[in-house]
Amino acid sequence: MSYAGDLTPQEAWAKLGTGAILVDVRTEGEWAHIGIPDTKATENDPLFIQWNLAGGLPNPHFVEQLRQQAPEDTAVELVFLCRSGVRSVAAATAATAAGYTSYNVLEGFEGETDRFGERTVNGWKNRGLPTNLGKI
Repeated sequence: MSYAGDLTPQEAWAKLGTGAILVDVRTEGEWAHIGIPDTKATENDPLFIQWNLAGGLPNPHFVEQLRQQAPEDTAVELVFLCRSGVRSVAAATAATAAGYTSYNVLEGFEGETDRFGERTVNGWKNRGLPTNLGKI
């Protein structure tokens, strides 16, 4: 593993309570139409940096944008979240290579699909963690 580790959504929420910062790497469309994590109960607002741009193209400026938004102190832990926990692995790996302590949220924001193809099985949202619907 090339990043600090994987966290369940509940473990990620607990880590945010200790000062870690959530980095949501989904697309603008996902933030607007599916919702975003609500971290008001923690001391840090989430960062919103797309891992992929519209059309699925990789964001070539991801690390640069992360450096612009994340604290200069790279000792602050970052917790990466995407829809299902796949893009966030890549983002956590890239952030680790850039000098950050990075974690991946297993299951992502929406989680796995059920037998009908709906994302109702697990994930941040389905585990009842705080969310806001609509655009950031």
